[in-house]
Amino acid sequence: MSGLNAVLARNTNNAAAGFGPGSQTVAFSHYNNFSAQLPIDPKTGQLVQGGIKAQAKQCFENIKTVLESIDHCMTDVIRLTVFVANIADVDAVDEVFKTYYTTYLPARTNLAADAIPMDALVQIEALVSNGVGSIPNEPQAGDLIKLTNNTPNAPICPMSTQTVAFSHYNNITAQLPINPKTGFIVPGGVKEQTAQCLKNIKAILESIDVPIDDIVKLTVFLKNLSDIDAVNEVYKTFFPDSGIARAVGYFPARTVVSVKDLPMYALVQVEAVVSHGDGTPPQLVEDRHGIIIEANNTKDAPIWPLSTQTVAFSHYNNISAQLPIDEYGKAVHGSVKEQTAQCLNNIKAIIESVDHKLEDIVKVNIFLKNLSDIDAVNAVYEKFFPGGTPARRVVGVSELPMGALIQIDAIAGNAEGTPPMV
Repeated sequence: MSGLNAVLARNTNNAAAGFGPGSQTVAFSHYNNFSAQLPIDPKTGQLVQGGIKAQAKQCFENIKTVLESIDHCMTDVIRLTVFVANIADVDAVDEVFKTYYTTYLPARTNLAADAIPMDALVQIEALVSNGVGSIPNEPQAGDLIKLTNNTPNAPICPMSTQTVAFSHYNNITAQLPINPKTGFIVPGGVKEQTAQCLKNIKAILESIDVPIDDIVKLTVFLKNLSDIDAVNEVYKTFFPDSGIARAVGYFPARTVVSVKDLPMYALVQVEAVVSHGDGTPPQLVEDRHGIIIEANNTKDAPIWPLSTQTVAFSHYNNISAQLPIDEYGKAVHGSVKEQTAQCLNNIKAIIESVDHKLEDIVKVNIFLKNLSDIDAVNAVYEKFFPGGTPARRVVGVSELPMGALIQIDAIAGNAEGTPPMV
């Protein structure tokens, strides 16, 4: 892989270690990818007591400590993802959130997971700006700024910003099926709700002059995984959207996740990560126009009709969630160890097909049918990532596609960027 950007993994003893092998933060180019933080007291290594507010505060304190250890602050957070055990606890998390964020609001995703490591009540993950970049000893653009935007054509939440752009990416707050005119969930079933989620995303993008085909990664959170066929029927009416995208059959990378509950008892919620070719100031005009999306599939890993295996833009590759399916489309029915190995081998094949390697991966998201399988998963995982470099998120889900025990997606660095970057 060409280029000078380096994968920069960092840890501090002042914050809790992650759940299993993984770095607290892994920076690449203009973003820091944080491991999901549990409410662990770093002094004791144990969960803090005192209920949801105490645990939420500890999660935020751990994030703050990691930020300070790399000379960043809470307002450098671009997106927060909040996993709770009980969806009703989001209000309590919000009360704590407001003590850390009084003016600037990051993009945000809230959901209830079927299981959180260590039986915690909450787990919080952060994506953080990295203006200095990750070229060793050579700051790139320390004065890059965030661009935030809300439009009345999509739901406005007092606890998040609809879109937060930094450098060459827009991060969209997860959209619920809320009609922005009424503030309520749209009537109907999962089809109507999916359409509203995607309409909200499209309205947000149009407000910043970005087409929906500039989305590089979508995560679909579903209350009932059996609804996926209905979701896909609607999905195909939004993607591809433009003539160019239709000509090449472009679909974003995608992850589908079963969740315990969603805010407002929604059936579906959709999160988007979007390319931002114009960049954010003070990037020069000649350095920021014409960057292209590079989408790629390889026959050495499963190919799905409604997603692309990897979508690169600028300095990141976004990899679709991988199930334990071999390149012939056959499910691996062995133990969680065999299934974990197949997921990771699929990721390895995808990343190698675009001339990268596993060492370029900066973030791994693991979704487990049985959270008690984590030790077996880690035994396999450490063979693929012996240095423990990627940041990690681990959550338990009630169900996975095709009856799988595990699903894994990933984000990888792309040092050479996408044209016209060199």
